[in-house]
Amino acid sequence: MKKTILLAVLTAALAACARPVADDSRTIVVWEQEDAQVAPYIDSVFEAFKKLPENAGVEIVRTHYQPEDLRQQFQAASLAGVPPDLLLGPSDTAGLYAVSGFIVPLEGMFDFGRFNAPVVEAISLEGHVWGVPVSNGNHLIMFYNKKFVKSAPKTTDELFSFCDGDAKKHKLDRCLAFDTGEPFWMMPWLGAFGGWPMEGKKPMLDTQPMRDTVNFYLELKYDKKYVPMECDYNCMDSLFKEGKAAFIINGDWAISGYQKHFGKDFGITVIPKLSRTGRWPSPMVSGKYFMLSTGVKPEKIALLKRLIEFYTSKENQVRQYRELTRLPALKEAGNAPEITSDEVSRVSLDQILKGRPMPMVTEMRAVWDSARNYLGLAATKKLDVDTAVRRMQENTDKKIAEMNR
Repeated sequence: MKKTILLAVLTAALAACARPVADDSRTIVVWEQEDAQVAPYIDSVFEAFKKLPENAGVEIVRTHYQPEDLRQQFQAASLAGVPPDLLLGPSDTAGLYAVSGFIVPLEGMFDFGRFNAPVVEAISLEGHVWGVPVSNGNHLIMFYNKKFVKSAPKTTDELFSFCDGDAKKHKLDRCLAFDTGEPFWMMPWLGAFGGWPMEGKKPMLDTQPMRDTVNFYLELKYDKKYVPMECDYNCMDSLFKEGKAAFIINGDWAISGYQKHFGKDFGITVIPKLSRTGRWPSPMVSGKYFMLSTGVKPEKIALLKRLIEFYTSKENQVRQYRELTRLPALKEAGNAPEITSDEVSRVSLDQILKGRPMPMVTEMRAVWDSARNYLGLAATKKLDVDTAVRRMQENTDKKIAEMNR
């Protein structure tokens, strides 16, 4: 373990040596984990900020990482004393960064009353706010191809009726695509079965709702063959884009890309109500946030604050919706006509209201790791469901105990 940490620290330190002018008070280093299609928007806002008279000579260095890589690199860089100035990402790792002392609380620096309360709640822990909201949502939702689907299903009975009928007529590879190996995609269904992964800081995995959810997965894969047997994010995305699946469950981050790809055939709807329980699936909801590293030099704070306020201004929040179809976190921007009158905005907000805030507590890291492992073992029938769920809980409890030593 110590060797692994040391290696990570040295790797981060070497990477930091390569980044340009890391100690320059006019250079802002930003690490993010956005999809590739979002990068042009981020860069355009940064370029606009640099053109303001008061920002003459400012440089912004943006580095992209995959989500898990970003977590590991930021932890290693923080331990090595060479972290970036800002992180741009969701709230799920913020709790870990906060308790580790890698990011600073921001409630005294920004007016969070200007933002929608739920998106601020999702980045709040132990009386502090640990990030400035950039968007509202970061939630799963259902998309469909209007070439195959004429009317969006409102219940799973309606969805499955289509899968048994029209999907077969169109000779689709699968009716529905989603990442069946990643527990983030499992959470809406867990909610529909009446469960949730955390109760405060206590993991709630060895439960009947979790068993029902995993059995539901097996039914979709093996019995009904509605979803692919094994399919990660790239697989599900390709199936949908290539017209081999009628429906996909993906995040709001994919909306603009699907709009451009499908044109008039793009369809969006809330994840259908689970007919057997009468409950709506409840995707985890948070947003994207700017988080400020504790390694930032005091003379840089004013510049970083100015960048964040510029990025989250009403003008840029509305523009973000126009270009990325992401709901704004700023209250004032949410009332803009181009947002309130748009059907995509209405459906996305409806899905948010059916969701639940993503737990920010550090114990969720253990939940994600254990759920991913044992969901995979159950989904491939290497473990029976009862055993997989029991071990999921036991392994989570063990990991949390190790974290708290």
